[in-house]
Amino acid sequence: MRTLEQYYELKDAEDFFEFFGVEYDKHIVEVKRFHIMKEYGSLIKKGFENFNGDEKYLMDFLKFALIRVYMDYKHGHAPSAAEVWGMLEDGKAKGCLACTTLTEGGNCAC
Repeated sequence: MRTLEQYYELKDAEDFFEFFGVEYDKHIVEVKRFHIMKEYGSLIKKGFENFNGDEKYLMDFLKFALIRVYMDYKHGHAPSAAEVWGMLEDGKAKGCLACTTLTEGGNCAC
């Protein structure tokens, strides 16, 4: 059984797919990596906020969330103009938005 501790060790998008045993198209992940992982991060945040201590349930949710996001992109989902423009503030990039840890002034902390 996969554990939450092992999950926290994952780094690359491919690591998540392999960890959960989810088949994926490498080309899709290479091209849409940022968008897939950004949307996945937003989705799983809800799971962690509602975590009640049942690790198996949480791990199932994390796997399902990855599959859902990946399938959206596999079937042609593309970020809207609003999502892309949301990365800009006054014509300047505001951090990488891939992480939620922004320092003062909006600069990426990673």
